[in-house]
Amino acid sequence: MSPTPPAREIELVWGHWLNRSIAAPAMRLAEALGERISARGWVLLTGGRPAGVMAAASRGALRVGGHLVVGVLPNEGNGDDRQRTADLDLALFAGMGKARNVINVLSADVVVVCEGGGPGTASEAAHALNAGRPLILLAVPVLWRDFFCSLSKGVESASDGRECCRLIEARLRKA
Repeated sequence: MSPTPPAREIELVWGHWLNRSIAAPAMRLAEALGERISARGWVLLTGGRPAGVMAAASRGALRVGGHLVVGVLPNEGNGDDRQRTADLDLALFAGMGKARNVINVLSADVVVVCEGGGPGTASEAAHALNAGRPLILLAVPVLWRDFFCSLSKGVESASDGRECCRLIEARLRKA
């Protein structure tokens, strides 16, 4: 009997999780990508927040049988904080604030930044480059693409979920 290959963890990074007015196309993209990741047997790793695209990606992944959806949250998980998560199979409470971004990146086999975001999202992209993790930019603004591609020739860009998953598969084969 051959050993089970290790699960591959794909981190999805989106900014502005509190922005409840995120456009419907971004929500659909997140949900579809979460479902595609889970359908391939990959682990979905996010910041675990209960709103916006992190929650949408988790919802999509949870629709697939055999899913594993992990969220690394910044707080300690005390009191009401324990209930303020996306739908997850496993909520990890880091108690480190934004420093948990490093945990997210180092726990991932591939980091996908979707639609850009704010400083926290940019920091995770930068941590991915510093740690040598593959970085895929999905539907990000041109400014983001140009900036991160200028930092590393290994950064790849995708315009939709299908292309993103093809890039993830290629990166995992190289690993």
